[in-house]
Amino acid sequence: MTEQQPHRSGFASFVGRPNAGKSTLTNALVGSKVAITSDKPQTTRTVVRGIVHRDDAQLVLVDTPGLHRPRTLLGERLNDLVTSTWGEVDVVAVCFPANERIGPGDRFIVTELAKVRRTTKIAVATKTDLATPEQIGRHLLDIQALGAETGTEWREIVPVSAVADDQTGLLADLLVGLLPEGPPLYPEGDLTDAPEQVLVAELVREAALDGLRDELPHSVAVVVEEMGLREGRPEDKPLLDVHANLYVERDSQKGIIIGPKGARLRTIGTTARKQIEALLGTPVYLDLHVKIAKDWQRDPRQLRKLGF
Repeated sequence: MTEQQPHRSGFASFVGRPNAGKSTLTNALVGSKVAITSDKPQTTRTVVRGIVHRDDAQLVLVDTPGLHRPRTLLGERLNDLVTSTWGEVDVVAVCFPANERIGPGDRFIVTELAKVRRTTKIAVATKTDLATPEQIGRHLLDIQALGAETGTEWREIVPVSAVADDQTGLLADLLVGLLPEGPPLYPEGDLTDAPEQVLVAELVREAALDGLRDELPHSVAVVVEEMGLREGRPEDKPLLDVHANLYVERDSQKGIIIGPKGARLRTIGTTARKQIEALLGTPVYLDLHVKIAKDWQRDPRQLRKLGF
């Protein structure tokens, strides 16, 4: 008779500089979209927990914002969020994109992480689908050297591609093996502990970020003001009403988001509505408005109002 393996459960956090592939990896392991992705740095602003359910384990993935040298109060708060998370998880997985050389940003993160003594650390070479075997080999040696240089002991170094689904299963197995024994922490079927309103706001923001010029993404924040099933509808034909405000910092940015004759805002609404319907499994009426919150990234009162 084969001996029953003990059930493991715990938390792992993906960290790395902005746009290192952390959210894409979270979604790939969970098998569903719980973290928004974009080719813009600083896409992730909340700590989303994605939950991987297995017969032998429950792995809770904490997807943090990218750590960076902050230029605004928002940037400082995002960094604080990252570093406080590191000390509370069982494993920290540092993501290094295989198609880019290791740079000062990576060194900054690993140096900061070296101060967190108790947490187990692994290194993940992400985006291997975008690199040649030679590049990947050199990249893995560079990661090893960075660990030695900063006094960081990598328990594992693993190359993966979330997009090509290459070695993501192996990564999940490695992470599970580093978790403590224990019962599941979340009910079966839960894929994230983020409130639905937060997920909906994030999907609207993802749609808004698509195709924006570089200077604008940081200035976009989304708040869901009201969300609920429309009254008086038959049970088999529910409709979820979502009223959300997109906040930008300046009048000129408002014009960019709305677009000529409102065309861009309509595209944002259509894209976001489809994603929200897929996430929640119900038809959605999405009402979007664009508002100005002047210089909100630097204003503590506005940051509080927008949920940071």
